[in-house]
Amino acid sequence: MLLPVNVTLGVVLAVLLLVAAGVAAVARLGRAREILVAGVRAAVQLAVVAAAIRWVVGSVPLLLCFLLLMYAVAVRTAGRRMTSNATWRWAALPIAAGVVPVVGALLLTGLVPARGIALIPVTGILIGGALTATVLGGRRALDELTARRGEVEAGMALGLLDRDARLEVARTAASDALLPGLDQTRTVGLVTLPGAFVGMLLGGASPVQAGAVQLFVLVALMAVQAVAVSVVLELVARGRVHRVPGVV
Repeated sequence: MLLPVNVTLGVVLAVLLLVAAGVAAVARLGRAREILVAGVRAAVQLAVVAAAIRWVVGSVPLLLCFLLLMYAVAVRTAGRRMTSNATWRWAALPIAAGVVPVVGALLLTGLVPARGIALIPVTGILIGGALTATVLGGRRALDELTARRGEVEAGMALGLLDRDARLEVARTAASDALLPGLDQTRTVGLVTLPGAFVGMLLGGASPVQAGAVQLFVLVALMAVQAVAVSVVLELVARGRVHRVPGVV
């Protein structure tokens, strides 16, 4: 067992969480409370999932409900990170556009069996990657449009369509959302051994099998994130996702 589930683990986790929040507070990063809440929520949510997972994997309706719940939470989280107005709901599109085709292809080819014990973790990883890419891409694009509003208006004055003018300003910034995934893929095995690889090894798989699964996860994530960033950039460029009331 990698980590014994006992009182010592709980104490160490609590100390690490307090350290993270304390450092954020001392450095005035403005995220100390969010760090504490995120840590507590993670503990509660994982405890609930661990208790319910054996029921979910044995029932197709429950499995579908669980996957939809994961998707809904990801949409709300990503959308609210980008904007506080009603356009946050458009976050549903980039996440679905990235995840659904990839999961569908994996099921059709038989690479991932249509069983909860396999489908839940794979889909969860992909939804998480799409969430991160949507948040980073959307926020960077919206921030850039706000900071360089004059350039957007200048482009429109020169005859560019609203969409094209926004794209010229926001495209490079939004593409930065792909950097975490690219760096993780480039440095895998050299800087860190990701979770899928370690988990497979601990589960008794050979190093070759573990490496193949990890490679599959990393490449699938890059595909999902590329689609998510492209779609959220298009939504921002068309004014579907915005921060300024009245923008269409």
